[in-house]
Amino acid sequence: MKINKLWMLLACLAGFTSFSTAQQVSVKSPDGALDVISGLNGDTPYYSVTYNGKVLIENSPLGLKTSIGDFSTKLKFLSESRQTVEDSYTLDRAKVSKVDYKAEELTCVYENAANDTLKIIFRVSNNDLAFSYAVHPKGKKTNCLVYGENTGFKLPAYATTFITQQSPPMEGWEKTKPSYEEEYTNDEPVGNPSPNGVGYTFPALFRIGTDGWVLISETGVDSKYVGSRLGEGSKEGLYMLEFPQEGENNSIGATYAAMALPLQTPWRTITVGETLKPIVETTVPYDVVKPLYEPSQVYKMGRATWSWIVWQDNSINYEDQIKFVDLAAALNFEYVLVDNWWDATIGRDRIVDLVNYAKTKNIGILLWYNSNGYWNDAPQTPQDRMDSAPARKKEMAWLQSIGVKGLKVDFFGGDKQETMKLYEDILSDANEYGLAITFHGCTLPRGWERMYPNFVTSEAVLASENLVFRQDACDKYPFWATIYPYTRNAVAAMDFAPVFLNSRLSRTQENGTIRRTTDAFELATAVLFVSPVQHFGVTPNNLDEQPDYVLDFLRKVPAVWDETVFIDGYLGKDCVIARRSGDTWYVVAVNGEYTDKKMKVALPMLQGKEITLLYDEKDGKAGLKKVKTDKKGMIELKLSAAGGAVLFAK
Repeated sequence: MKINKLWMLLACLAGFTSFSTAQQVSVKSPDGALDVISGLNGDTPYYSVTYNGKVLIENSPLGLKTSIGDFSTKLKFLSESRQTVEDSYTLDRAKVSKVDYKAEELTCVYENAANDTLKIIFRVSNNDLAFSYAVHPKGKKTNCLVYGENTGFKLPAYATTFITQQSPPMEGWEKTKPSYEEEYTNDEPVGNPSPNGVGYTFPALFRIGTDGWVLISETGVDSKYVGSRLGEGSKEGLYMLEFPQEGENNSIGATYAAMALPLQTPWRTITVGETLKPIVETTVPYDVVKPLYEPSQVYKMGRATWSWIVWQDNSINYEDQIKFVDLAAALNFEYVLVDNWWDATIGRDRIVDLVNYAKTKNIGILLWYNSNGYWNDAPQTPQDRMDSAPARKKEMAWLQSIGVKGLKVDFFGGDKQETMKLYEDILSDANEYGLAITFHGCTLPRGWERMYPNFVTSEAVLASENLVFRQDACDKYPFWATIYPYTRNAVAAMDFAPVFLNSRLSRTQENGTIRRTTDAFELATAVLFVSPVQHFGVTPNNLDEQPDYVLDFLRKVPAVWDETVFIDGYLGKDCVIARRSGDTWYVVAVNGEYTDKKMKVALPMLQGKEITLLYDEKDGKAGLKKVKTDKKGMIELKLSAAGGAVLFAK
């Protein structure tokens, strides 16, 4: 009997080993909840994802198509290897400051018909999956063109979407698209055609019925690869990864990636959860990347005034910029951003005077630049200063000599490797001259807060300038504000440029678009949106119009955070998030709907503490009072239509 049982056990083990090595392998997260299965479907690699036993991503294709061979089909399994990956690292420009990362890594090794090797590397941490491809050639091949990927994401057919469409190239204002500035879908069925017919940008959020959530993006993209997107989805829920469109960057540069061998691609990332908490709190964009160079100095993050956002082009003159320097000083901000045309309307000599005046107030000056020389028709200057190394380094040396602290570089051309190289060149050159960089009219940053020590933030979202340009944007803004924390801002710094306190978004407030949100809503967005330099929409008149407690909040609110905790909410309806800086917690709530609302939320971090609350008064102004949570840390928040609340305490 004992011999028979032993024989059966050995037979089972032999059968499992044969099946797993030849067909299918599995790797689980450290907590065991996230399970990734991979193998060959015939001779094509695939993977699937389950969380707590529920299928969130069904069998989906994998592979590369390259100049040295096809790594998407006719593959033969060779081996697998496993290891535990651990990393503790710090961030100084993100929603958290310290991360202890632990993942189980599985590497599956395949061979194609030409006997070249493909490795598919999976890293599975709690709630997060990242995977990457590595190619090792047979013989002395030294270079490779990656024409495309066979990477797919097969969501269940009943999933719904919160995704934003890609733009056709060379469209929009002065041919400046694509620039990741489109609206999100709202719980639409998978497979609905995108309005432009060219797919969707990262990140992409999917609700898997009552089973959970899936957030798909990518990280680690630098000058060695292209930025990718999702193609059109099928009615069955399959979205394939796509490379850039031919016409991007004014048709300059290839749509594929050129790489040295052996090569490794950027990481595709998938964050899953039964609730939205892991989505909002994920750090996977930073977990699997490393810094690419050392900082030349310590770069200071903070807050900035910005005349252009409300006062527009006519404010780019010396006298108005002095007013915004004084405003920054009155609010204890760190910076003033001087926008387009400054070289023409202020002049380079007077910019030196402005920088020197700002120094007397302990304020740093940030200057706007047009990125391009030839890939769109945007006329704003300075241009032809950032697109070539000689011009760029000459300009940056001058900027360093006069004491400018950073640049906002605008109007990029898409996601080709050519464009990714320009981003990296601007960043790496700027680091040599001690300049921090913000990008606008640009792509999604993909792990860049950790990769590039002088990268600050990027727009890559339908941002606040639209509130000034379009009344319908003001009308939709409460909804947008309750989409972004779960999508765009979950994976990277987002320069939305929040906090407008003018009733009409113009200099005189006698015309212009009408703001629909309450003052407390606007103050909450200073915390709700994460941007390591936060460019505020406040104007000098707000110093006289707002009570001291509102101004004091603006003087103290941080721009970077040590900890982030998702509290409650749902896309398009509301969002409650807690963020900690040092020993002070800030909790903010925003109402994305035009109906009054009560929310009872749990705040264990503020249990038993006296809390300062900025709340909605009936007239839309922000009131102030002291409150306490109950014994269980619960508190009821009353939010007006398009309203908000801010709570803070040590």
